[in-house]
Amino acid sequence: MNTIAWLMLIAAVLPFVAAAVSKAGGKGYDNNNPRSWLARQEGWRARADAAQTNLFEGLPFFFAAVLFALYQMADATALASLMGAWILLRLVYLGIYLAGYGMVRTLVWTVALAVNIAILFLGS
Repeated sequence: MNTIAWLMLIAAVLPFVAAAVSKAGGKGYDNNNPRSWLARQEGWRARADAAQTNLFEGLPFFFAAVLFALYQMADATALASLMGAWILLRLVYLGIYLAGYGMVRTLVWTVALAVNIAILFLGS
């Protein structure tokens, strides 16, 4: 169960990783008004900010699926494996998003969604 808790924490931190990437070393970054600064960014910084938003958007379904799988008494090892796969896919998604490969990014996002659906039905 401890592994599952750690995986949930890692998943929760992913959007903050994207946020840090979008802001790291940026010229003229204003921590008092970060959103307007980010809105003016282009290229990989803008994509990192968009990835942050998408990573936050994916968390509710992920957490709900994990909690439902636990409620359904899903096998903890299988659950942890699927959670790890989802996290890995989301990290790959972030890297591909930063690189600007939209079609590949969508494919990875779709596979991550399928893994999330598998988590949801794991305990059934």
